[in-house]
Amino acid sequence: MPAAMVKLHGECWVITDAAAGNQRQALALAEHLQMPLRHLVLEPRAPWSWLAPRLALGGALALPAAQRGSFTPPWPSVAIGCGRSAALFTRMLRGLSGGQCYTLQILNPRIDPAHWDTVIAPRHDHVEGPNVLRPLGSLNLVGDEWLADGRDSCPGFAELPQPRVGVLLGGPRKGIALDAGYASQLAARLLERQRVGGGSLLVLASRRTPSALIEVFRLALEDIPGLVWAGRDDGRNPYPGVLGWADRLIVTPDSVNMLSEACAVGCPVQTFVRAPLPAKLARFHQALHDAGLLHAMDETVSIARAPPLRETAAIAAALRERISARAGNS
Repeated sequence: MPAAMVKLHGECWVITDAAAGNQRQALALAEHLQMPLRHLVLEPRAPWSWLAPRLALGGALALPAAQRGSFTPPWPSVAIGCGRSAALFTRMLRGLSGGQCYTLQILNPRIDPAHWDTVIAPRHDHVEGPNVLRPLGSLNLVGDEWLADGRDSCPGFAELPQPRVGVLLGGPRKGIALDAGYASQLAARLLERQRVGGGSLLVLASRRTPSALIEVFRLALEDIPGLVWAGRDDGRNPYPGVLGWADRLIVTPDSVNMLSEACAVGCPVQTFVRAPLPAKLARFHQALHDAGLLHAMDETVSIARAPPLRETAAIAAALRERISARAGNS
């Protein structure tokens, strides 16, 4: 039976912290595994929070008292974690379940991957091991059906002038200063391009986008067809609709998740970089560029379909084989 058709039995726990990017990756993978799902948002207390996932003794004592009731038997058949805090609990589950729980950890756990059944770490993390799967980008749900649903959710975007340019804004992080000056330069480039080629601009902020950046775009683009969305005050989040209708996407350079999801759409993707990127992120950008998936803002890129970066289904298929094989041998 093909791996994608193998039915996995039991419950799947998705364990994350509150970070939206970690939740999106873990839940995307869980959806592809098609198992009954339980999502646990767990935050370890000190000293476990300082040493996660290295300090794995203590079981549920690593959690605040209010969260301990959710981390109790019966243990799941599969556990998916994403992020350093989650890695503590997926590592624990391997022992607590007597090896009956298949443990998956997304992102570099920063200790030996052998503590889990499978580790999924992007290539730019340079994690090696026989149980390591190494996608180019981050896991996500972006595919043809997801994009069609996005278009259906925002039918009004069909009336906007083309090219429809989606602009995805992240936020500052260590080694990357996304400030009002950056926003002003990016807005100026977008305006110049719109004056020459027409079209509309659909600007979306994330939770990490500083208000100063958002205000720059609100002022600069107030007369341009499109929208600037920064939160609930601007209505429902149109993110799936923007990706579904976009003829081109411009993405700030800070987020592996945003860049990966943009590159999964199948339209040209560009980024605006003002200064050298941190080494690990620079490796990711270079890999996307080498694959023809990402272009600099100043590159001339035609409005045409691009090869989409869609890796989650293949990762899930490989995992189905591994989980099924382990279950058959147990």
